[in-house]
Amino acid sequence: MTDAPRRRLILASQSPARLNLLRQAGLTPEVIVSGVDEDAVTAPTPSELALALAEAKASVVAARPEAHGALVIGCDSVLELDDQALGKPADAEEATARWKSMRGRAGILQTGHCVWDTANKRYASGTASTVVRFGDPTDEEIAAYVASGEPLHVAGAFTLDGRSAPFIEGIDGDHGNVIGISLPLVRRLLAQLGVGITELWAPAEK
Repeated sequence: MTDAPRRRLILASQSPARLNLLRQAGLTPEVIVSGVDEDAVTAPTPSELALALAEAKASVVAARPEAHGALVIGCDSVLELDDQALGKPADAEEATARWKSMRGRAGILQTGHCVWDTANKRYASGTASTVVRFGDPTDEEIAAYVASGEPLHVAGAFTLDGRSAPFIEGIDGDHGNVIGISLPLVRRLLAQLGVGITELWAPAEK
């Protein structure tokens, strides 16, 4: 008896951090960017917005002919602060103001996840939440960080795996969720679709 071929896995995101986390977990996803207009998606709360964006991205990619038969993962993150959903800052000025308002406080990183099984036309979705406690960087440190360009490319204007790591005092929850994808939640969503995550592992190198 031969083993069944592994299902194709597609990441509907251009995030290098998400791709790297999936690869570290033994998965080998293809990448197809959804092209969803994020500004056109609205929802009542930050967690619902993150979920709506993830569902939109996964659904768009799942409907494409090249995704036929594959499992598609869509994700999107926003930082919840003062009941507002903060995504990527529009420019350096906004990133600077954002950091000055965040320092010394805590926010909630909300990441929506959606997994589409295109073979069975079913999907499962959910949101992972992680509390992020920000440090108290000086104005000079904030200016240097913004000048690096990094905060313009990440939700909430920060990331745990980059230059802003020294400005994060700690988190309560899933570390990977803050970087961009919660692997425990992905495992649970796959299970809801009848797929075991170990079935998707690439063969171990000998």
